[in-house]
Amino acid sequence: MLTDKRILLIIAGGIAAYKSLELIRRLRERGAWVTPVLTRAAEEFVTPLSVSSLSGEKAYRDLFDLTDEADMGHIQLSRSADLIVVAPGTADLMAKMALGMANDLASTLLLATDTPVLVAPAMNVRMWDHPATQRNLRQLTADGIAFVGPNDGDMACGEFGPGRMVEPMEIVQAVQEVMAEGPLQGRRILVTSGPTHEPIDPVRYIANRSSGAQGSAIAQALIKLGAEVIFVTGPADAARPEGATLIEVETAQEMLSAVQQNLSVDAAVFCAAVADWRVASASDSKIKKTKGGLPVLAFAENPDILATVSQMGDGRPPLVVGFAAETDDVIENATAKRIRKGCDWIVANDVSPATGIMGGSENAVTLISDAGSEAWPRMGKVEVAEKLAARIAETLVG
Repeated sequence: MLTDKRILLIIAGGIAAYKSLELIRRLRERGAWVTPVLTRAAEEFVTPLSVSSLSGEKAYRDLFDLTDEADMGHIQLSRSADLIVVAPGTADLMAKMALGMANDLASTLLLATDTPVLVAPAMNVRMWDHPATQRNLRQLTADGIAFVGPNDGDMACGEFGPGRMVEPMEIVQAVQEVMAEGPLQGRRILVTSGPTHEPIDPVRYIANRSSGAQGSAIAQALIKLGAEVIFVTGPADAARPEGATLIEVETAQEMLSAVQQNLSVDAAVFCAAVADWRVASASDSKIKKTKGGLPVLAFAENPDILATVSQMGDGRPPLVVGFAAETDDVIENATAKRIRKGCDWIVANDVSPATGIMGGSENAVTLISDAGSEAWPRMGKVEVAEKLAARIAETLVG
């Protein structure tokens, strides 16, 4: 998502500056180019050599370095990036930004830029809570500056409270959200994924073979198109999508509850392989094996999440997409399912063992809607996700 994006990283003076090294590494992993700028105080915590080595770029330090001015003037430097990130954002630098001061390279770049700015504050809890800092925060927010954090936590000074800089991966997520582009920008989409685990006793459960790979890929493709994604997943093996709001659940009932609490969305994609049944009275203790005896399990039907949402009145998402994993009469069964559930689309696939689709890296699906059925060729699950995300964008945006 950050491939070839240019980020100007301003590192101010604070103990949290050490996190900037990990931040550079994480941004570079995602394909971003990072140009570091250090304040004089920052050099007391991290060295120009360390940030330059990790970023692969020159570390800028001095406003009045004539060589730098000849190669890259501060005006050009401030405007050549796609995003300026200030991490850590100290109380001093925030005050300079709010007052429009420009007495060093960092503050001059921030005043001269027309590029979006994201600040990750880091300071003592008393400094963060001080009326002056809160006044500066309100002014900068009104000026269009974006913020991530701070978090509550233990501080180097021994105090506890708000003021601790967020972790590097939280900044990466915020960067991705700020830089989100594409037709789905401003749209909110819910995606369910993975299997559910329905307990029999504390050590056994009922599940299925879903890896969650297709759901994760769909969520990532929607984020890539600029959507805000709420990702509700069962205990899946697949990596979670970066940049999504993650909600982890175990059972079908937990998944339904999570979905209902997050239904102010433009679309809902129900990719999860939800167990149809659960044990009516799961045991609180492990069921012991007894000679000559087999346990008798009484089952209850799980909530039908797709039907529940599809048949809502007020609050129903404008677009509801379900999935149908079938082994026989795939199109006929999936078409009947779409009508029975009341969803707008069904994505049907054949999960017979011979296909290798369940738990595999590829998928072959048919998109079924009011317009009929449209068979897609077999392709990687990432490609299926991108094609489905593009179709969702086309429907929502036009």
